[in-house]
Amino acid sequence: MNFVHTPVLLQECLQLLAPETPDPLLIDGTLGEGGHSEAFLNRFPQLKVIGIDADPAIQAKAKVRLAPFGNRVRFFLGWSDDFFDQYPQDNPAPSLILFDLGISLFHYTESKRGFSFSADEPLDMRINPDESLTAADIVNTYSEKKLADVLYLYAEERFSRPIARAVVAEREKHPFTEARQLSETVFHAVPARFRHGPIHPATKTFQALRIAVNSELDRLPRLLEKAFACLAEGGKMGVISFHSLEDRIVKLFFRDLAKSCICPPEMPICTCGGMPRAALLTKKPVGPSAEETAANAPSRSARLRVIKKLSLRRS
Repeated sequence: MNFVHTPVLLQECLQLLAPETPDPLLIDGTLGEGGHSEAFLNRFPQLKVIGIDADPAIQAKAKVRLAPFGNRVRFFLGWSDDFFDQYPQDNPAPSLILFDLGISLFHYTESKRGFSFSADEPLDMRINPDESLTAADIVNTYSEKKLADVLYLYAEERFSRPIARAVVAEREKHPFTEARQLSETVFHAVPARFRHGPIHPATKTFQALRIAVNSELDRLPRLLEKAFACLAEGGKMGVISFHSLEDRIVKLFFRDLAKSCICPPEMPICTCGGMPRAALLTKKPVGPSAEETAANAPSRSARLRVIKKLSLRRS
């Protein structure tokens, strides 16, 4: 069965990231199935898009979806931080950059890579199938302590130690090969009173493994820095995050860009003569409306932050 991914916070993105220049260029740094890009192309007829994704399977779906827009769309296969590393200086600076850090419905329902804890699928979780590390590698080879650290650092899992202990005990009998096998082990590892809540006990474990496999939190600070460096003056950058670890990184990065002084805290007076490099267009993160949450449950944890790059030639 084919499912269509619903882009989150779509109207908020269209409003806050509305282009302010003629012939705008949007870099969609997490193209996915192309839902956000499609909406921007429809709303702004002069806009062009460069869509980036590390997953060739989902990019193929986006190419079909965006085919009606012809040469208004170009595609790059790879990680976004690599794209910005390679972005030629003589290329037009993008006036808009958007990152949706969530996982597409495609990965849960069609990829067959073990993103869903309710499926009998290989325990893979690689966004880019050319990468080497898989989720099975982590759960079958990491020490109990290292595995517990992954669960706690990448998902703030309160039961990281008993889960890691149970995983190590189980793999000695049966190495982990499928997602459902892991989810059942986690289910029985947490205290009984926490097994039947609204969120499955394995949710955070799967989040942590996905983040570790794809180096998501390691890539994010570099990605934000490189993308902002490429952004045109007066351009806007928006980031949609889905959990507190991502949002904290984005919040601190945007906050630092909006500061005028970058002197060390121990300096008694400002000596840097600095000016803010960006303006916060969202003082607080923008979340989904009640209507969107009711229609699209995965949107409930989405948070959008947007900044505008300021000119360094201010008088």
